[in-house]
Amino acid sequence: MSVLERIEHPRDLKVLRRDELLALCAEIRDFTVESVQKTGGHISSSLGTVELTVALHRVFDSPRDKIVWDTGHQAYVHKMLTGRRDQFHTLRQFGGISGFLVRSESEHDQFGAGHAGTSLSAAQGMAIARDLKGEDHHVVAVIGDGALTAGMAFEAMNNIGHMRTRVIVVLNDNGMSIAPNVGAVSRMLEALRTAQPYRSAKHVARQVLEHMPGSDLAEEARRRIFNSLKALLIPNLLFEQLGFTYFGPVDGHDLFAVESVLEKARNFGDGPVFVHLHTEKGHGYGPAEEDNVKWHGVSATGSAKPAAPQYTAVFADAVREILAADTRAVAITAAMPGGTGLQPLFKDFPGRLFDVGICEQHAVTFAAGLATQGIVPIVAIYSTFLQRGFDQVVHDVAVQGLPVVFAMDRAGIVGDDGRTHQGLYDISYLRILPGMTLMAPKDEAELRQMLWTAYRHAAAGRGPVGVRFPRGTGFGVSLDAPLTELPLGISETLRDGSDLALIAYGQPVRAAVEAAEMLAREGLEATVVNARFTKPLDAERLLALAARIPRFLTIEEHVIAGGFGSAVAELLAERGARVDVEMLGIPDEHVDHGAQKLWRRHYGLDPEGIVATIRRRWPQLVRVHEPEESAG
Repeated sequence: MSVLERIEHPRDLKVLRRDELLALCAEIRDFTVESVQKTGGHISSSLGTVELTVALHRVFDSPRDKIVWDTGHQAYVHKMLTGRRDQFHTLRQFGGISGFLVRSESEHDQFGAGHAGTSLSAAQGMAIARDLKGEDHHVVAVIGDGALTAGMAFEAMNNIGHMRTRVIVVLNDNGMSIAPNVGAVSRMLEALRTAQPYRSAKHVARQVLEHMPGSDLAEEARRRIFNSLKALLIPNLLFEQLGFTYFGPVDGHDLFAVESVLEKARNFGDGPVFVHLHTEKGHGYGPAEEDNVKWHGVSATGSAKPAAPQYTAVFADAVREILAADTRAVAITAAMPGGTGLQPLFKDFPGRLFDVGICEQHAVTFAAGLATQGIVPIVAIYSTFLQRGFDQVVHDVAVQGLPVVFAMDRAGIVGDDGRTHQGLYDISYLRILPGMTLMAPKDEAELRQMLWTAYRHAAAGRGPVGVRFPRGTGFGVSLDAPLTELPLGISETLRDGSDLALIAYGQPVRAAVEAAEMLAREGLEATVVNARFTKPLDAERLLALAARIPRFLTIEEHVIAGGFGSAVAELLAERGARVDVEMLGIPDEHVDHGAQKLWRRHYGLDPEGIVATIRRRWPQLVRVHEPEESAG
């Protein structure tokens, strides 16, 4: 039996010998690579935290001690060591274990997180609760993979330092998020990694100061000289200025050095502690070490190469065309140059692509500032991450009517990353904003035209505009048509019929067309409308349809509450149109991880599901049109 197979609970780690611990780390890496390549998931991040995770669970007593992980894709090893190793074949699969931490999944998962920068705030809340209840346990926040570039992390550090909360912060400093980290914080950490270690600096300073006389004045001189020497030897030691006692930097792949520094942090009883570990993303696996961006997240092996291009690639090509056409156009990403497809454009358009780090709020207001000066900013951001910048979209963009383009990738059901990453809310939270224009393409060819339309809309100063598009591949349609501006708020009719109207928005349009074809074989004729716009709606077409068709089915890959169907129903109610409206979308529940196809089938967003909804909602309509049985 391997060492890893003997670990069912963190307490099992505490009895292992040194040689067994080293063997365990090697086995964990092998298991991670072998298992995650079958299911898909985040390999590089987890390979970089092997020694850290083993040391954490040896030094602390989980779940009594609270270990809070930032961006849970660093925590695959934590899952293995807390009783879930045998479930790894279900990782990110429909009905399986999550690729992130989930409180309902294990008592050792103290806080769920799929978005970066939350761990320090959550840890402080747990530590203050501990103190209020008179309890005595440790709270450890593990932050890394670029999460320290998030503004929320600094808000938390400022408050922790001010309150002197007894929290241990462990920085897993691998110099990366998904892409290499950017900004002054990254440069500061690099300086810390390459400077004389902190404890050596203390030793040198004390050697100088021990021989000074002992008056109060001399003590003050000692303090000032020591601080000056420390600042000289360790540049920009921001953490101590914020009130933390700093330990490090330590080699995060030296298991016993990590264990030693964590023990010192655990035994330090005076206020917050900051432990700085230097790790390598993808450590111990050659391909991931050579290209840890590529290996940050991998797809399951054995899947066929798609025949159609990815929506993300089509988006990036369209942005390239826009940047080439207008020197005023720029593009912004928040630590996702690869995920948004923009990485190659940084080289091709130097000075016009901006990666601001994991700072979605800043990205939005930065774009707003650019827009005030006649620049046309395209903010490329996942739908789930734009949620983090909602106040800035409202306060800094919409209220001022600034022409900013929001390109929302991964809108709709995202699949394997699960509930923290689903792009199921953007229609609701953006369509409420006065002056906002919103659109979604039926396929990758229409995505090109919509991005051009959004850019032209913003370039003309007509206010903010959003384009949502799904994760995954398109339908293989031709991309050769020249870029053309679409008429604002105008839908298109793809099929005509008098029994009912299928009004679809974005990705489900193709499924609606196929459903109409299935219904036609049963004698039912449906009109199919590609809505294109949810704001402004094509009121003229919808009201004309309402005058002759009494049944509407709206279809969207979005929550029903406040979504596209709600917008259609509001229009019909306002105009007094008497239409029986059924809304098909995501009900009032969170959508977990699993393949997009399976979730679309689950919620009836595939052709068969649309037909089933019609049969259930209007059974009398189906019976009227049932084909007669042939004479026997």
